[in-house]
Amino acid sequence: MPTAYAIPFPPEATPAVAPRDLLSAWDAARDAATAALEGPPRAFRFAGDPSLDLVLEDRDACCWAEALDRRIGLDHAEGMATLLRLLALLEVMGRAPWMRGLFDIGREGTLLHPDLLRAAATQPLDAAARFDEEGLRHRLARPSLTPSKTPGATPA
Repeated sequence: MPTAYAIPFPPEATPAVAPRDLLSAWDAARDAATAALEGPPRAFRFAGDPSLDLVLEDRDACCWAEALDRRIGLDHAEGMATLLRLLALLEVMGRAPWMRGLFDIGREGTLLHPDLLRAAATQPLDAAARFDEEGLRHRLARPSLTPSKTPGATPA
């Protein structure tokens, strides 16, 4: 049976977090994955829609959730918002090829463009607890954006 959590807000009302907190969560998840940390499956029930549940059973997602639970705790809204935003960021990075210039995942770690990190920390989630790809594209479509390996990129 998964560890169960009641989230006190619907996905669309997920609070913003500080970009540095999201970066810290990324680092914790990366360190946990490197250490092969295992976490239990987790079930999340969002406020406002008893039929909307999120169940983490994927080994990597369980690892990341365990890392955040240990580092910041998932027993409060800020910890839960940080986890949801981290999961949404990882998910959109995997499905949005246009974002590849905003991050670089390599042997030495990950570089995240500061604008990507800020957007992921504050952009609203949709009803499925994901980022709206077009909303992110619009927010990040500014001429000042440069690839993630340029000066000013945020190492993760």
